[in-house]
Amino acid sequence: MSLYRSVVWFTKGLREDTKSGYESASKDFVPHNLEVQVPGRFFLVTGGNSGTGKATALEIAKRDKQLLTHVSTEPHVHLVCRDQAGAEDARGEIIRESGNQNIFLHIVDLSDPKKIWKFVENFMQEHKLHVLINNAGCMVNKRELTEDGLEKNFATNTLVNTRSVYILTTGLIPVPEKVHDPRVITVSSGGMLVQKLNTDDLQSKRTALMELWSMHKTRQQVVLMERWAQGHPAIHFSSMHPGWADTPGVRQAMPGFHARFRDHLRSKAQGTDTVLWLALSSAAAAQPSSRFFQDQKPVSTHLSLTRTSSSPAKEEKLIEILEQFSQRFILNHGGNSALRVVHW
Repeated sequence: MSLYRSVVWFTKGLREDTKSGYESASKDFVPHNLEVQVPGRFFLVTGGNSGTGKATALEIAKRDKQLLTHVSTEPHVHLVCRDQAGAEDARGEIIRESGNQNIFLHIVDLSDPKKIWKFVENFMQEHKLHVLINNAGCMVNKRELTEDGLEKNFATNTLVNTRSVYILTTGLIPVPEKVHDPRVITVSSGGMLVQKLNTDDLQSKRTALMELWSMHKTRQQVVLMERWAQGHPAIHFSSMHPGWADTPGVRQAMPGFHARFRDHLRSKAQGTDTVLWLALSSAAAAQPSSRFFQDQKPVSTHLSLTRTSSSPAKEEKLIEILEQFSQRFILNHGGNSALRVVHW
């Protein structure tokens, strides 16, 4: 990460990513864009047991709770979580606060590719899906390997969609393609603005922690969303930056940053505003697919003069590597061969 990129990114963050940045941007919001009902639509939120994921699921669940009919018109919200106890608590809280009983739990370890494929197979057979929200993510403070020998940040953030996208989105794409107004949203981060796409160290043997986060949780994800948008025009793909939000993940993974900027961080509601706008509003669906958003508007995926753009060949290499990894695990899992086909 160059000093120039860091300075430009940090200056931009103080101006736009903080609480005051949100308050300034929100002056241009159109309130009725989020004053919508979504009867009978099906949503899936990964990492929905805490932080912005739970806040997103709760706000979606509140839509149409007042329509008391014999036929369920409330939105259905599926939470994909790793921790059973935390997920049960979150589900109970969402039901109590929203009055919506259609909250469903799926306990899945999103750092385990085989379990992801199994979940995808079952979900495709049993459920509809209008909106997939890739929210979950992790940041480990040292290089750790999964039982399959994968670096944990890589396995979680890129390969199997803990706040990332690859296996889960690849497997589930056929489901929203069957419905009206399908959307796929990835909660990313402005950290990608300081990172180029790097396909030479995906297993993170030489890369520092914060660079891992910026590369796996952000730059790679945005490239994937752009590629999916090209190959699946019926689905609206988008990624977004929530700004510097005060969440359990930030407090745990970046205690120094949190302590220093705690008074300037966005609330969970401010951090989830744009992901809700992307998931619910017709204004968001009218935007071109594949765009990167912050504060309800498309923004650039590169800082000026930072040289972080990547070539088509580099992006294609990323896709090839991810596909090789995913095929390895679906073959070991013995899953449905139809899931192996990815059209870009």
